[in-house]
Order: sequence, then C-alpha cells, then structure tokens
Amino acid sequence: MHFLLDPLQNAFMVRALIASALIGLTCSVVGVYVVLRNLAFIGDGLAHASFAGIVIAYILKINLYVGGLVFAIITALGIGAVSRRSNVSFDTTIGVLFTASFALGVLLMSRVRTYAIDLQDFLFGNVLGVDRLDIIFVASLAVAVLALIAIFYKELLFASFDPVSAQASGLPTSALDAMLLIALAVTVIVSLQAAGIVLVAALLVTPAAAAFQLTNRFGTMMAISALIGLVSSVGGLYASYYLNAASGSTIVLAATAFFFLASAFSPKRRSIFTALVEARANAVRVR
Repeated sequence: MHFLLDPLQNAFMVRALIASALIGLTCSVVGVYVVLRNLAFIGDGLAHASFAGIVIAYILKINLYVGGLVFAIITALGIGAVSRRSNVSFDTTIGVLFTASFALGVLLMSRVRTYAIDLQDFLFGNVLGVDRLDIIFVASLAVAVLALIAIFYKELLFASFDPVSAQASGLPTSALDAMLLIALAVTVIVSLQAAGIVLVAALLVTPAAAAFQLTNRFGTMMAISALIGLVSSVGGLYASYYLNAASGSTIVLAATAFFFLASAFSPKRRSIFTALVEARANAVRVR
C-alpha cells in the first residue's frame, strides 16, 4: 500500500497523475479512429508540426499550448485540403507538411538566443512539471474532445468503416473528416506535456492497436483502448517515479507491454493458429 500512497505525498505527483490519466484516456479513445483509418503517421506529423507554433508563441509571448494548437489545427486542415486537391498521396502530404513545420520550429528556436523555459521539454515531455493552470487547460481540451466523440459517435463510426456509403446516405463526410483531424490535433496538444513530440504518436496508436488484437467490436475496442491508455499512463508514471526515469518513455513502454500481451493472447491469433493446425491435420489425413 505504501508503494501506491508514498508518491501521492508530493503535490507534483498528484498533479501529474491527474494530467496523465486525462491524457491517456483522451489519446486512447481518439486513437481507435487513428488505427481504424490508418492515420498513425498523421499523429506523429501533427506533433512535430505543433513545435513551430510553440516556438512562435514563445517569441510572441503568448500561451505556448495555444500557439501549438493553432498551428497543429492549421496543419491538419492543410493536410486534408492538399491531399484532396492534388495527386499527392495522404502520407506524402503529411511528410511534406510536418517536416517543413518542424524545420520552421527548429529554425526559429535557433534564432532565440536566450529563453526562460526549456523548449526541449516539448520534445520529450515533462508531465511532472505541470501546474494547476496546465491541468485546467488539459482537462478542458480533453473534455471537449471526448464530448465531440460522444456526440458524433455514430456518424464517425459510419464514415470510418464505409465512407462511400456514408457519403451516399447524405452524411457530410468531408466535414466529419475535418472534425476528426481537428480533434486529433487537439489530442496531440493535450499529450505533449506527458510524452512530448517524439513519443506522442505512440500514445495515440499503441493502446488502440492493443485493443484491436482483442476484439472486432468497435465499442468494446474503444473501451479496452481507454482502459489500457489509462492504466499505462498511471502505471508508467509510477514506474518513472521509482526508477527515476523520464515519465514519457515509461508511459509509452507500459502501453507497448500491453500491446505485446494483447498480441500474445489475441483471439485472432489463436483462431489463425487453430486454422493452421486443422489444415495440417487435414493434409496428413489426405496422405
């Protein structure tokens, strides 16, 4: 019991646990759409693109997260617009825009001679450094994203599994896609404090990918993903406390461990193994 309670004697750990839980829950829910729509690369792209907005916000002396959020949303909508109106593939568009945005951030940071904060915290995360205002900001964005997912649950589900039929039935699929990209951009900004730009894509993809190994039902997959994201975030934070390690890395490694466990005990894997055994037995009988 001391193992669980001792870290809570520190105010910074309580704040970090609240932030980590919110981040893990939000990422894992949105991550289900990321995995089903094969958008894993865009999560990483938006995280890198937001760095330019963070640096610009620092130079202009405005809220860093607001700057990152605005730039991430602009990049997300730009990716969607360019990929629809050109012959360039979606992945290629992401690669072009996010590398350009990240390069702009690095260029601007190199021009700042002195700065009062360590902008590298946004690259690798520092959830232990969150304050009360950070928690309010993260909580507000997390609630907004989860509410959006809940309100448009059926529409997003239909558009994700069968976009052609969804469009034929009268659903505004372009608007739904734009809304999902905005929600993804907001989720990326929510996650920066915990995992940083380098690891944020893992938080978006890994819990959902683990849940995908265990079920084919969308609602069940989302619930399992949310549970894995929540447990990984809290458990990874405890691990970082006792190991004196970077919290972002331990959170991501905890989620990765769940992924391998889910893969090992996946019903899909067992069904494939059973089919192979039966095929082998049938082949032996024929001989």
